[in-house]
Amino acid sequence: MRLAMFFCLSGALFCIPHIQAEFYTSIGQMTELIFTERELVHSLKEYICSAESKLAFIKSWADKLDVLTQVSTADPEGYLAHPVNAYKLMKRLNSEWPQLETLVQQDLSSGFIANISLRRQFFPDDEDERGAARALFRLQDTYRLDSELLSSGQLPGVQYSSHLSADDCYSLGKTAYEEEDHYHSVLWMQEALRRLHTGEEAFVSQAEVLDYLSYSVYQMGDVHRTRELTRRLISADPTHERARGNLQHLELILSNEATQSSTMATAAKPITLETYQRPPSHLSDREMYEALCRGEGATMTPQRRSKLFCRYQDRGRNPRLLVAPMKEEDEWDSPHIVRYHDALSQAEIERIKDLAKPKLARATIRDPVSGVLTVANYRVSKSAWLEHKVDPVIARVTRRIADVTGLSLETAESLQVANYGIGGQYEPHYDFSRRPFDSDLKIEGNRLATYLNYLSDVEAGGATVFTDIGVALRPRQGTAVFWHNLHRSGRGDLRTRHAACPVLLGNKWGSKNVDCLWVPGDRIGPY
Repeated sequence: MRLAMFFCLSGALFCIPHIQAEFYTSIGQMTELIFTERELVHSLKEYICSAESKLAFIKSWADKLDVLTQVSTADPEGYLAHPVNAYKLMKRLNSEWPQLETLVQQDLSSGFIANISLRRQFFPDDEDERGAARALFRLQDTYRLDSELLSSGQLPGVQYSSHLSADDCYSLGKTAYEEEDHYHSVLWMQEALRRLHTGEEAFVSQAEVLDYLSYSVYQMGDVHRTRELTRRLISADPTHERARGNLQHLELILSNEATQSSTMATAAKPITLETYQRPPSHLSDREMYEALCRGEGATMTPQRRSKLFCRYQDRGRNPRLLVAPMKEEDEWDSPHIVRYHDALSQAEIERIKDLAKPKLARATIRDPVSGVLTVANYRVSKSAWLEHKVDPVIARVTRRIADVTGLSLETAESLQVANYGIGGQYEPHYDFSRRPFDSDLKIEGNRLATYLNYLSDVEAGGATVFTDIGVALRPRQGTAVFWHNLHRSGRGDLRTRHAACPVLLGNKWGSKNVDCLWVPGDRIGPY
């Protein structure tokens, strides 16, 4: 019997492009991870194929020898009386069994191990996983999504069926717990527990979930529910000594209460988004911001709305706009916000995105104290700056902006292209600087106006909202919105405080903040 086999494991290593970290801040760059995972699955299946081929050969060898030894052991001397049988026994034990031993010892995983080891340096890290978890918490808060609803993947306009397992919910709860965010820890540990109670198979046990859940509930100040959860923990794990000690402490705290019937009934109710108070926010206008993101904004009176118009804008008979005037629509009256339709062609959009993708880096904000550029959790996106002369398309788009706004872009910033990540957002802010008219501002100037191109549609979320006036503008691919940030005096218009809502579903691209710079002392003309 000749020991030989062919394995289907190629052992090929794939070239990996360099990718910057913080994947969760850009859906555009995260798409490359989809293909990375596909290649890993292919490599893993090759390894499985080889391992199965190896085992199949060994099994076939063992089956044949099993039949042979049944015959030979029935009459050893008679079997060996035949010289061919005697020869083959010598050959098998001297040559073929050692070959089989070598085959069994052969490690077929080297190709897969080498492949995954090469790719691991480009995998998301712990910060990516934590950032993605925070994004789900942010979406849950902003759009008031119940944990059960969110974990089942039931989002508006969903295209792909997806859900979170009990282990996934436990991991989310643990991430919140480790960041001392007990509000979200409670919500997700409870969902993990609910799924376990339905009989879902999981690596995590009910006792582990109850341990975290009871502590987080205690941190939320709910002693009665903590006691009930601790009792359930002891029931699930009678050997849990710490839980027994905690229960004694809780019983002592509650021993002085006259009646516990109503509080016990409350403790038995499921925990919802409204059961406990959310942690305080640094945003004074958080409630308005989130309401606008949900589409609960202010409505304009019919009288005011009757004064909003659509028009063909040629900006004082600009020669280029006479040939192709821009479709201008009033979105709001005061401050005046307009939307331009068909502001970009599909070819221009794709070119801008192609130019930006290699340059995308985590978007920054200027620290209000130090003035240094830094990253922040309230701005979750990646951005790239494209100089006006970097490409004919950028030059053409920049000229079009100057034409339609009537502003000179000689002092304008470069085109800033942004791609938002998981739950990507930019919390309420001003585009103009609120620093006093000091020497720096006199040199650098201030942002007079903002022109914002939408490079993609967004299935859900992602609106541009103005929290002071209650306006929500939905992204529409190929359109652009425009407003002035400064009054004619040069002072900032506080009504332009705006935000980019978290992207609930979709991949949001925008070319953002093409702002003309105004230096104190210059005259701002009528607009």
